[in-house]
Formats: sequence, structure tokens, C-alpha cells
Amino acid sequence: MVHADGSVLQTFDYLRQHGLQGFRDIWPKPTATAWKIIACYAAFEAALQLWLPGKRVVGPISPTGNQPVYKANGVAAYAVTLITYLGLWWFGIFNPTIVYDHLGEIFSALIFGSFIFCILLYIKGLVAPSSTDSGSSGNIIIDFYWGMELYPRIGKNFDIKVFTNCRFGMMSWAVLAVTYCIKQYETYGKVSDSMLVNTMLMLVYVTKFFWWEAGYWNTMDIAHDRAGFYICWGCLVWVPSVYTSPGMYLVNHPVDLGMQLALYILVAGILCIYINYDCDRQRQEFRRTNGKALVWGKAPSKIHAEYTTTSGETKSSLLLTSGW
Repeated sequence: MVHADGSVLQTFDYLRQHGLQGFRDIWPKPTATAWKIIACYAAFEAALQLWLPGKRVVGPISPTGNQPVYKANGVAAYAVTLITYLGLWWFGIFNPTIVYDHLGEIFSALIFGSFIFCILLYIKGLVAPSSTDSGSSGNIIIDFYWGMELYPRIGKNFDIKVFTNCRFGMMSWAVLAVTYCIKQYETYGKVSDSMLVNTMLMLVYVTKFFWWEAGYWNTMDIAHDRAGFYICWGCLVWVPSVYTSPGMYLVNHPVDLGMQLALYILVAGILCIYINYDCDRQRQEFRRTNGKALVWGKAPSKIHAEYTTTSGETKSSLLLTSGW
């Protein structure tokens, strides 16, 4: 995105000509500034997660009978984060372009820092698990990759997966989308229509996520996937770097779509996000009412599935087969 205009072929040509030394030359090293930005952002989001008020929400019952309790304050944290970030820029206290200017160093620091974080999670699962939903598979590589604990917490109230997946990962998606927009404005004196559409769609999607955050706590990510390298490193590194990359590219490659095409893309994108939301809503309403909810005005078709858990217990589940 930065050294080769987002071109894979250009990158391969560069690496073929310069070899490993060329790769080392363009690899950004973590810096003190990068660590400070990450630390301030992480501390701010952790404080909001702990201290902002929110409705008490109970998660699904785990395989060992635990039922996690959450505080649903995601919308408030999202609003406070964006208002604070834009306010700091507006009043000249902090310029978000600094984040873009140190982006490579930030991603580099996240790559290594999150790896250390996952090692600490593995050790915590070994010596101080938060619940009975933990344990080893007998293979150290699988334990590190998949995770030792289903619901790791610091103290009683700070849920680590909610922090990594929602408050650090998903929140950074919105923060970086805004950052790229501001950087393009400060570089060119205006924001291209392509950047506006990109930023608006990303913010609509992330707004939808936080509006529905309590529903996310019932999904596979939280209720089934353990807190290991796979999901935690992914949310701490992959989401802020890869998911935001269209905006990162557009900063120095503004595309003029024209009003008509920009509106078409915006409407199509919002429609896709709505369908994504409504799929989840239909499925959750179907589960909540034990299959009795109407889907598109009529009784839904369904599959009554039986399965056996690893402990040999037979359970059943309703699967929705109509609607979206």
C-alpha cells in the first residue's frame, strides 16, 4: 500500500531485485511513538469497557455449565471513542495524521506485541484459568493457536475476548477509517468521493456491529472459539491492518467516482450491510422463540438437529432453513 502502490506484482519485482535486504529495508520497525499510540488507545478502550454504564447481558451456557455475564456498553464506547478522537483533532490537541504517518511502525508493534500477549494468555490458561471452560488438548501448538480458555477474564468484570475482538479490533476499524479520511483531507485539501463512500460504509458496518454487540456474544467467535492466537492475534492485528486497507490505499490514490457511481456503490453497500444484519436478526429471533417466530410473515422451515458433545452428552439444536 505504501511502497508499491498496493500492487502485488510491483512488490514481487522489488523483492526479486533487492532480495531479503530489500524486505528488511521496507519493513517498519516498532518505535516508541508507535508503542505510545497503542498503549494510549488500549488503555482508553479498556477504561470505557470497565467504567461506562451498560445493561446486564447473559451469554449462552457453556459446555461445562458456565454462563458469562457482560455489560452491554458497546454503543456508548463507540460514540465516546469517535467523539473524543474527532474532538482532539478539531481542537488541535492531537492530529490523527500522526497515526497514519506511523502506521507501519504501529502494525509492526502490534504483530510482535500481540504475539507476546497470546503467549501470556497461554500461560494464564495453564496456571490461572478464569473458569472451568479451559484446559489442554495435549498438544502445545494447538493449545497456543486455538487457546486454553473460553472466557478468560482479568478480575471478575474485564472480559479479555470482548476487549480484543470488540473494543480493540472492531473499534480500531472505525478509528482508522476516520484517520485515513483526515489524512487525505490534510494532504490534498479535500476528500475524494471514493474515500467518503469507503469511510461511510465502514462506519455503517461498525455501527451495526456495536448496535448488535450483545448478539455477537452469542456467536461462534465468543461462545465456541477459545482465546488463543487464532482469534486474539487476528482481532488485534488482522482487523486493523487488513480490514481497513481499502482506506489506507485510497489516502494516496484518490479515485473520482462521480456522483452517480458513488451513490450506487453507497446504496449497494448499505443494502449488503442491512442483509448481513437481518440474517443474524432472523436467526437469533428464531432461536430465542424456539422456532416459533415468523420469518417474512410466515412460519419458518427448520431442521431439528441432534449432536453428541465431546463428553458423550446428546444435545439438540434448531437450525433455520428459510428467510435469508
